[in-house]
Amino acid sequence: MKITFLGHASFSIKIQDVNILVDPFITGNPLASKININTLKADYILVTHAHQDHMLDVEAIAKRTGAKVISNYEIVTHFGNLGIEGHPMNHGGKWDFEFGTVKYVNAIHTSSFPDGSYGGQPGGFVIEGEHKNIYIAGDTALTFDMKLIPMHTKLDLAILPIGDNFTMGIDDAIIASDFVECDKVLGCHFDTFGYIEIDHDTAKRKFFEKGKDLMLLNIGEFIEL
Repeated sequence: MKITFLGHASFSIKIQDVNILVDPFITGNPLASKININTLKADYILVTHAHQDHMLDVEAIAKRTGAKVISNYEIVTHFGNLGIEGHPMNHGGKWDFEFGTVKYVNAIHTSSFPDGSYGGQPGGFVIEGEHKNIYIAGDTALTFDMKLIPMHTKLDLAILPIGDNFTMGIDDAIIASDFVECDKVLGCHFDTFGYIEIDHDTAKRKFFEKGKDLMLLNIGEFIEL
């Protein structure tokens, strides 16, 4: 499993020969200017919620690649009306795809489309594929619901927002990693704009002091599990 950071909360995940994009917000992110969405491969696009900074480039990428959108019912319906194929999910549900199993889990946040209309309830994803298991929290506050995840799945990686203000901050993300019982954390939703700028050294030190590994990738960098 290869995971590439595309900026903000956007990732490319390759599981065997399947390419998955998560929350593609690239053309609107000046920090991700070196990423060309016309070169991104996508068989599936996972969308955690309807805010623009998580779905801005979904339509363009899906129409070019034919990717299927996986998200809540409201978001899948939205893109279905644009001629894009999708697979709707809701909290607690899971489905076996060609690349592995996806479970849609709870997140505490808001979710509305750019025009203000209802975007369904926000969520995160637990992906089990290629003998590796990852949790993509999406935009969320710290929640006791995270304790449910290790009851079903032993995680190899947790992708957690750490920018604070709109989501968990560093201290709550450390607690979240305890709740999901995963000490290997990939940070996201930081530095894109002023409200969520963080001190990288402080963040890494705080995780290290708790015996945890926080990875803060540069845009375009990747890890392999």
